[in-house]
Amino acid sequence: MLQRLCCFLCLGCFAHSSLGQNLQTRWAAGVTPENAHREYPRPQMVRPGWVNLNGLWDLTIAHADGTSSKHSILVPFPVESQLSRVHVVPAPSDKLIYRRTFTRPRPTGRVLLHFEAVDWATTVRINGTTVGSHRGGYGPFSFDITAALRPSGTQRLEVEVRDPSDTGPQPRGKQVMKPGGIFYTSTSGIWQTVWLESVPIRSIESISVTATNNGLVQLQAGISEPPGLYAQFDFGGGKRGVRRKSDYFVRTEVLASGKAIARGQGDVLDMVSDGVDEKGRWTSATNVQANINLQVKKPNLWSPEHPFIYNLRFSLIRRGKVVDQVKSYFAFRDISLVRDKTGQQRIALNGKPYFMVGPLDQGFWPDGIYTAPSEAAMKYDLDVTKRLGFNMIRKHVKVEPDRWYYLCDKMGILVMQDMPSGDRGIGPNDPDIVRSPESAQIFRDELKAMIDARRNHPCIVSWVLYNEGWGQWDTARMTQWLKKYDPSRLVDATTGWADRGVGDMNDVHVYPGPGAPPRDLKRALMLGEFGGLGLPVPGHMWRATGWGYQSFKTKQELTDAFVRLLSDLRFLIAKPGLSGAVYTQTTDVETELNGLMTYDRALIKMDEARMRQAVRELFLPPPTFTEIVPTSESTPQTWEYQLAPGPWLHGPGGFGTPETPGSVVRTRWDTEDIWLRRKFVLPKNYLAGDLWLRLSYDDDVEVRIDDKIVYTAPGWTTSYKLLPLQVGLAKGEHTLSIHCHQNEGGQYVDAGLVVVKQ
Repeated sequence: MLQRLCCFLCLGCFAHSSLGQNLQTRWAAGVTPENAHREYPRPQMVRPGWVNLNGLWDLTIAHADGTSSKHSILVPFPVESQLSRVHVVPAPSDKLIYRRTFTRPRPTGRVLLHFEAVDWATTVRINGTTVGSHRGGYGPFSFDITAALRPSGTQRLEVEVRDPSDTGPQPRGKQVMKPGGIFYTSTSGIWQTVWLESVPIRSIESISVTATNNGLVQLQAGISEPPGLYAQFDFGGGKRGVRRKSDYFVRTEVLASGKAIARGQGDVLDMVSDGVDEKGRWTSATNVQANINLQVKKPNLWSPEHPFIYNLRFSLIRRGKVVDQVKSYFAFRDISLVRDKTGQQRIALNGKPYFMVGPLDQGFWPDGIYTAPSEAAMKYDLDVTKRLGFNMIRKHVKVEPDRWYYLCDKMGILVMQDMPSGDRGIGPNDPDIVRSPESAQIFRDELKAMIDARRNHPCIVSWVLYNEGWGQWDTARMTQWLKKYDPSRLVDATTGWADRGVGDMNDVHVYPGPGAPPRDLKRALMLGEFGGLGLPVPGHMWRATGWGYQSFKTKQELTDAFVRLLSDLRFLIAKPGLSGAVYTQTTDVETELNGLMTYDRALIKMDEARMRQAVRELFLPPPTFTEIVPTSESTPQTWEYQLAPGPWLHGPGGFGTPETPGSVVRTRWDTEDIWLRRKFVLPKNYLAGDLWLRLSYDDDVEVRIDDKIVYTAPGWTTSYKLLPLQVGLAKGEHTLSIHCHQNEGGQYVDAGLVVVKQ
């Protein structure tokens, strides 16, 4: 066996002819400068007055040695992608300079320039004037460019970007300069939509929606520069400030089937925390907003089975006239933890235990890298996910465009959203890293920006802070901050390893698995990654070689293995009480060949009907089992054992080396062979199929009851398996015997007998 520490090792390589890095999806051929991502980019805050700036731009790549190269680039595709028409990997020291012209929108007040995402450090100039800078690769940002615009005619836009990729400490997910294994091609520069928006001088600049399942809707509308009157008030503790009530107010309406079912309004208030100067003039405005509470009778609750969406309309009004208006939407959805009858915490959707299962979704594309060729392509991945019966996606160390979450909201797909990782990593038993002050501030800023930009989406039910120790620092404090900053969602502090006992989930990765953490009365149990079953499909591969955690040669073999995994997973829902599982993964990614689909999305790699049935069975009442001969998972069981011919020794199970994944070692075994035996008494007769073997082994195993072989297998498991026994046993005393042979890597063995009721 090879040591399996989650994603770091590649089991089973393939060599076949492929399309290499010229691999494309079916949507790539239809992408043109005129149709590149033309959809309105911000579906939760919609205005009619906007201009899409996607299309062909001029690009200069300036190198550190003073040389440069010039290109025509199709925005919003990253420089490294085929669809950008540049298809080069810039050096970390390179400077990307984008240029284009545009015509000033008709004068209606102010003009905002929006970027949905640029990786990583951005400076923007209009007509030679710097209008702002931004750091961060995953979130939207905007600049008011009104003052820099000429009164009419052509305007010049220049965007300068630097991206250190994996040479810097910033969040970057799986982007690296030298792709291989589980790390992939980097994304640099503009990779989401760029657009202009015309807004009034005083306008609605942000909205926040909190909806509870009793029908209460709490709304906040952030307002730009409201005028008004001063009113002194006391903040408490002797700290004084200013509260300013303006002559503006915000009216809100909740709509269902086009009809308003709830209305309300709130005055625009300006909170000035640092008070007024000696002349009574306010010094700086913060939290300029209107607060409105609404009540919806008999609310329709959102779920994957019933993704009901309510529409919202916000109107900024002054002296009876609507000054600004935006449209949005929301849903009533609650995510929480509840205890089952055994005391184990379970994830609950809308107050009821709800098993979440879905694929690990990395959001990479062979032709667009971080950017899908089109919204239709993006939606296809979600359609397949729903079609196969999954109800959840773990969005893996990447943040998608706002419209991806909009589609999940509308289609009914739960999302566990990872924070993209960066800086250094740690092993399972290492202490947290120590970040530099700059690195720490970058991480905090981008974490907050991710939450602020996506917090209104009902589909997102959990924030995942750290994946497999990547960039993991100050775990307890960051988890506490995250829980306080967004109490409406669960927090998965550490998925994979380096658990610190904090957050709402105890989350492990087991390949191929499945497996589960031990019972945890404070947190829900999560299988954050498992599966990784690989199959090469010639003609649909990124390179001529690739890998999977476990390799197969045919579609049927792969399907059989998938069905077995999910069948085993079903038992873990009952005991120890698993709340969710994430299968690796939606698609192949570059040289990783363990997707449900090929990287080009041309083929679903397994029998779709059998996959769907296996997923559906996870939602049936979970099977129960009664231990007849207990394993040593939770309570040590005494066995007789031999490491070589000679007298029998006595020791508690399990037997092996403690570094072996999935092991619960109480007696060390580090030789080539071990022989185990224990006697047990059956209270009654059992027919063939009544008794199941509960077994974990590493490596080759042979199991006997009395003198009859009941199970034999090569290889290893990474968790306890339930295996039906095809022998009947009479009431009375019997002997359970095991021989396990070590080949390489870790080693472990433990077993028991159970009665299963499905």
